[in-house]
Amino acid sequence: MKLLLKLEEFAELLLAIFVFSYLDFAWWWFPALLLVPDLSMIGYAVNTKVGATLYNFFHHKGLGIAVGIAGFMVGNQQLMLAGTVLFGHSAMDRCFGYGLKYSDSFKNTHLGEIGKS
Repeated sequence: MKLLLKLEEFAELLLAIFVFSYLDFAWWWFPALLLVPDLSMIGYAVNTKVGATLYNFFHHKGLGIAVGIAGFMVGNQQLMLAGTVLFGHSAMDRCFGYGLKYSDSFKNTHLGEIGKS
């Protein structure tokens, strides 16, 4: 089952790449921005609760979808890019087993503990 879930996340990453290919940006923008959502981990410098809240906000696929749709509705390519990157990054993270965080520890995620198989 775990393999099936990772394949589903990989398909969503491919979807993000596909959507990006229809935007008017050079190809290198997608890989250049793909790790930007991880800047949200800065919240862990305060404490694990703030870190988990900030991390989960920027790694929720619903945020990426909402930002992308908002960009589409108003015709804003930058918003569509931001939504696509947020969505693609979240899917990529889940492919590697990095899920949404619980507030007790960075390693404790909705997909299980990071580093455990």
